[in-house]
Amino acid sequence: MGDVVSTHLDEGRRQHIAERTGKVLGEFCRCYKEQFGVALFNSVRYEIEGNGGPQAQLLHRKVPLEDHVIYSGNLFHYIEENKKWRNRFCVVPHNYGLVLYENKLAYERDLPPRVLINSAGYKILTSVDQYLELVNSSLPGVTPKLGQTPIFKCPTDFPLILWHPYARHYYFCVMTGKEQEKWRAVFQDCVRHCNNGISEQSKVEAPAFTDAVRMYRQSKEQYGTWDMLCGNETQVLSNLVMEELLPELRNAIGPRLKGKAQERQRTWIQISDAVYRMVYEQTNAQYDAAMAKCEQERPQMESTIRTDMDQIITSKEHLASKIRAFVLPKAEVCVRNHVQPYISSILEALMTPTSQGFAEVREVFFKEVTDMNMNIVNEGGLEKLVEYMEKLSHLAFHPVKMQSCYEKMEQLKLEGLQQRFDVTSTSVFKQRAQIHMRQQMDDAVHTFETLLHQELGKLQGKDDLCKSIQRILERVLKKYDYDSSTVRKKFFREALLQITIPFLLKKLAPTCKGELAKFQELIFEDFASFILVENTYEEVVLQSVMKDIMQAVKEAAVQRKHNLYRDSVVMHNSDPNLHLLGESIPIDWGDEQSAQPEAEPHGDRRRRAKQVVSVIQDDEGVLPYAVGAEALLQPGSPQPPELEEPPPDGVEEIRKVLAKESHGGAGEVEERLRNGTDAKRESGATEEVVVAASVPEDVPSQGPASDGDRVHRATAASPAPAAEVVSGAGDAAAASVVPGAQVPSGVEVQPVAPASPVPGADIPSGASVQHTMPASPKTRADVPPEAELPHGTPASLGTQASPVPKAKTPSLSIGSVCHQPSDKETGEEVAVIPPQPPGTTESGEGVQTEF
Repeated sequence: MGDVVSTHLDEGRRQHIAERTGKVLGEFCRCYKEQFGVALFNSVRYEIEGNGGPQAQLLHRKVPLEDHVIYSGNLFHYIEENKKWRNRFCVVPHNYGLVLYENKLAYERDLPPRVLINSAGYKILTSVDQYLELVNSSLPGVTPKLGQTPIFKCPTDFPLILWHPYARHYYFCVMTGKEQEKWRAVFQDCVRHCNNGISEQSKVEAPAFTDAVRMYRQSKEQYGTWDMLCGNETQVLSNLVMEELLPELRNAIGPRLKGKAQERQRTWIQISDAVYRMVYEQTNAQYDAAMAKCEQERPQMESTIRTDMDQIITSKEHLASKIRAFVLPKAEVCVRNHVQPYISSILEALMTPTSQGFAEVREVFFKEVTDMNMNIVNEGGLEKLVEYMEKLSHLAFHPVKMQSCYEKMEQLKLEGLQQRFDVTSTSVFKQRAQIHMRQQMDDAVHTFETLLHQELGKLQGKDDLCKSIQRILERVLKKYDYDSSTVRKKFFREALLQITIPFLLKKLAPTCKGELAKFQELIFEDFASFILVENTYEEVVLQSVMKDIMQAVKEAAVQRKHNLYRDSVVMHNSDPNLHLLGESIPIDWGDEQSAQPEAEPHGDRRRRAKQVVSVIQDDEGVLPYAVGAEALLQPGSPQPPELEEPPPDGVEEIRKVLAKESHGGAGEVEERLRNGTDAKRESGATEEVVVAASVPEDVPSQGPASDGDRVHRATAASPAPAAEVVSGAGDAAAASVVPGAQVPSGVEVQPVAPASPVPGADIPSGASVQHTMPASPKTRADVPPEAELPHGTPASLGTQASPVPKAKTPSLSIGSVCHQPSDKETGEEVAVIPPQPPGTTESGEGVQTEF
């Protein structure tokens, strides 16, 4: 921590922060203990009585991304310690963390990463002006004058900024607009996944935690949606503490900041990040202690619930009848006057973009399967099916191909209704719907591959294979239509309740909340841990508006434009054999290859990997990134040649390279997104990126390449929860560039194995690409048209190596950064390691912190 930050966070200030944090967490843990008993009772009651909804028709994959890497590539990262830009190799592993390495070579050699970022709670900004507006609002009264130097200088016109209201900010930039859009899609996918950090598989802890957060905020007169309910439990609680603590610190420290406006803003960001880290460490320890105490009492509580279930239910119903008689008349009047007139307009605003998004998911899935089928007809047959299915199996986790689906939800607006119902932002509903879209896409793909895998042994030739693919596709689409309708109706009901219930509670609080204490005497002391007056009161309020919400959704299902099934259409066990298939061993298409030409050496197998999205090659020109040693390494070369010039680090150097590149007349580069193969290595999941690499010896920077050459690389350790974060190790060579592939004008392009391409990929002029596209089967309602997708080339497949047990992978915590000390050549400053919390050990490689 710098001297400036230490000056403002002296020992007295730190003590005050610890006391305020402990006070907030103490009140929350009391709420959590109360809600834990209620959630445990509800879970046991549900287990005994059972009250499930319609059975899903599609299969659900339990571990969809095991041993996969979502994406990897190069981009520039701004180092705040020395105010310089560095070319970094970024890997997005299966847990959607952002892992930055010194370069690609350091990644291949399994060196510790430079930075680990958990993106929960972050916003992705693509404009410096947007960022400066948020920074100016975070410290009122400090606004830089026009013409003054901003907080940082971006060397290109395509920045990517990760902004957080409390934690550290991260600054990146790329060279082209298309590359910026692709990285933005990847970053948004990371944020979307990390925000959904509370596991829904936990039937007791998760509802207890979310209800405790809601009850705590309502005790502070804070109703409505909360944007910072994102990340895991410790991150959410840290946000809860910072929401109260930060305004106090801003008023106390803000006037004492010195220097120019930009320096004061930079200092305040550093102070906020330092406080957030202190709060996070204390929160993590205190919440774990509360969890352990509840888990210790759980067996006795569960035994009581199972023994006295009938008596507890009777006591709760008696309490609910008394509260209903007192509250329901007032609640019905409030619903009739303030909620009922607006339900239809809220529902329409929700349904239009959501239905368009799910229709887009259906269309993308149909086109990808149809493209695969046509390619098999033209060239592949059974031999090429494995390659195409390896790509298709993780379509739902392809951030670029799924972007067109997610963008439909960005149209969601609740203008005029947000202020009325105290909805601060629609991002909660957007991200929830987008997660449903991704899940439905993965279920559809998994069902398709399961049915196709079952048919493989019965097929006689290419014609039978294509007919089977078409038949299975139509079968899966019918199941998708039913499941997506069920998911959307549930989402609409939950969203309406999430909007209206806090509004009703706030309206009824002055007349009802003060009278609830008298109902406490109706609860037997033995059952007080499982029945709460506050929860029963909220259930009564929910019942007052639930009838109107159910009726509104039912009427909306009749409108064909939303493609919803009516409630009377219920499919129970329509395909029991399919669900039996879902319990079988997961399909690994990498093992389906009938024969390999020859066995690969063990060293090559462990460098191969599966990757959902391959390295993106932009079609606007060759990226003038710093050339790493591996960039000039030809296949079969034992050692990489030495670099002729150092990488461009500063703003001026990068601009010179850009200027040189613009005068060099670089040709267009064909854009590809390809999948890799499956393998594991000692440090975690590994990947293979097949890139073109044909570079003249006299050219120091990496240029276009031919498709015939290959460069294999290993994968970064995928950071996983409860793993160790290792910091330390020296610098390595500069990162390599993503190579491209130039296609001269007039040359006919004949792909070896055409497959479904990347949306928006450019076809070089004069290139001939032949393909046909059958019509999509019609759905129950009108589906918005989608842009036609061109064709690309698939990735090659490899063999799978056996995993090494006890492999350690880096772990992520919110805003946590793991910086390596650098040598004098790079000019980076060594990050000072803060005091080690409990559970930290010192090793020869660096500091290992267990999160």
